[in-house]
Amino acid sequence: MIQLQNTSVQRGTKFLLDGADLTIYPGQKVGLIGANGTGKSTLFQLLLGKLHSDTGTLDIPKQWRVAHMAQEVGHTSRSALDYVLDGDSELRRLEQEIATALQDPEHNGEQLAHLYSDMENIHAYTAPSRAQQLLNGLGFAPGDDKRPVSDFSGGWRIRLNLAQALMCPSDLLLLDEPTNHLDLDATLWLEEWLKRYPGTLIIISHDRDFLDNIVDRIVNIEKQKLDNYSGNYSAFERQRAEKLAQQQASFEKQQERIAHVENYIRRFRAQATKARQAQSRIKELERMEKIAPAHIDSPFTFTFKCNDKMSVPLVHIARADIGYGTKVVLNKVELSIRAETRVGLLGPNGAGKSSLVKTLAGSLPLLAGDRTNGEHFKLGYFAQHQLEALDINASAALHIQRLAPQAREQEIRDFLGSFDFHGDRAFEPITHFSGGEKARLALAIIAWEKPNVLLLDEPTNHLDLEMRHALTMALQEFEGAVIVVSHDRHLLRNTVNEFLLVADGSVSEFDGDLEDYYKWMQQQKTNAATAEKETAIASESDSKVDKKTQRQQSAAQRAQLKPLTNKLKNLESQLEKLQKRLAEIETLLGDSSIYEDKNKTKLQELLAEQGKLQAQLEETEENWLMVSEELEAASQ
Repeated sequence: MIQLQNTSVQRGTKFLLDGADLTIYPGQKVGLIGANGTGKSTLFQLLLGKLHSDTGTLDIPKQWRVAHMAQEVGHTSRSALDYVLDGDSELRRLEQEIATALQDPEHNGEQLAHLYSDMENIHAYTAPSRAQQLLNGLGFAPGDDKRPVSDFSGGWRIRLNLAQALMCPSDLLLLDEPTNHLDLDATLWLEEWLKRYPGTLIIISHDRDFLDNIVDRIVNIEKQKLDNYSGNYSAFERQRAEKLAQQQASFEKQQERIAHVENYIRRFRAQATKARQAQSRIKELERMEKIAPAHIDSPFTFTFKCNDKMSVPLVHIARADIGYGTKVVLNKVELSIRAETRVGLLGPNGAGKSSLVKTLAGSLPLLAGDRTNGEHFKLGYFAQHQLEALDINASAALHIQRLAPQAREQEIRDFLGSFDFHGDRAFEPITHFSGGEKARLALAIIAWEKPNVLLLDEPTNHLDLEMRHALTMALQEFEGAVIVVSHDRHLLRNTVNEFLLVADGSVSEFDGDLEDYYKWMQQQKTNAATAEKETAIASESDSKVDKKTQRQQSAAQRAQLKPLTNKLKNLESQLEKLQKRLAEIETLLGDSSIYEDKNKTKLQELLAEQGKLQAQLEETEENWLMVSEELEAASQ
């Protein structure tokens, strides 16, 4: 088991852990949570032996093999498949030892036998196929396994790091935000893989559904301690809520929120245009009494205010072909976005979700068809590339001031404070902002603009659990249209009312929920596997026909070549006999007694026979060369 006792870790003047205790038993699956900067990654460094505690002890069984997911990968020309296989260090060690042994002309056969036996014991011969399965599950396309790692973008390289960690046979697996660069399909695949993982798993994640479906225990880093909670994340949330609900201030704040939501429901439930938003509030209210206190101390209080003016529809796309250049990815798309639209986009990797999002954002023109924007259409678009477009030399406040030069400083301070940019932090250049802080700033810029359509492409990447919760609440209150692509199922489940399926070159309404989508995806995989099997059978059948033809042709050719083949065999037999007799004569001539006077006659006979045999050998070798050339020419 893993045991930390009275462990303290100090960075600068700040204690991340102070007298913390933790025990993790073999086979447990643990979710490690806590606000950004509380020490989650530091704890991983301790477990990996890359950092030592200032006080206390950390014990991990010495024989345990530890695998972890690296957050960075350098440029390398190794193929993706080889890079993943590198995760199995024992496999690579045995391969190297075998290669070294084979290069030695006097290699030890017994040593090689042991090495090959060790390879068999670690299932080395199935390693390439297992690595390929990991690549397929994580969304890599056919042929990607042969591409050099340096060809892939940063997000895909992180996927390769994840595949490498999963490839490593391990007793302890450490994963830090493994779903950050995955789409929904790959997230679901990883979830199933981790459920089957037999070792001890510690995972840092801000995806509550992912945690709910995998872990059986939560460790929360809070106030420099490691607090244990049995069960998954939802169980932790309830247990923590029970603690906080005992505080009167927390209870009062919860009641204020409930009253606010109930008032909204009363006002808008009967209005057709607001009915769906009211339903979202009802969902929130059903959960609130149980979990709201768990988030009372959240630093986020922002909302998305909607533009006062609306058009009907806000956007309309008709008979649209969507794609790039001459390549059509989606055909005859029909889509109308209205104020009440709350849609989640589903679909396999590479099916066209990104193309549809870019089309809705206006960055990808239609190849055919019509697009009409309403007079008052105002888009708020969040995508990962927008984080890179932020001015790293400007402060969060300056980003807002550029949008509204007339805004008062205090107004900007208050606004950014709702996104947890307080005091001087709001006026510092964002050069050293984390990915989560940049994502919050990008969302703040959208919120300031007061759009009436929110188009969000993986908005939760880099956001912690509290920010994701706040984003979910803000989207529920937003009175405009919402279109979301996300691998965060909790966000989708609580912010959208319908799903569109992007698959097989079309966009259609998906009749079902996320569980139905998972079943649909599994069926698609089954169908693909069946089709592949049928193709293989047909190919094998064709191959059998081809092999029969080849056998017939080979038989006819062998019949033609048989006389030459027989002649060559006879000549080889003669050469063998001549060489054998010449070797015997050389042995006799090497005996000193043959040169005594009594053996003079025998010596002359041997020398005469040797000369005769050498002449025969030369003639036979010439004949063998001639027949060999003739046979080679006839075989072509």
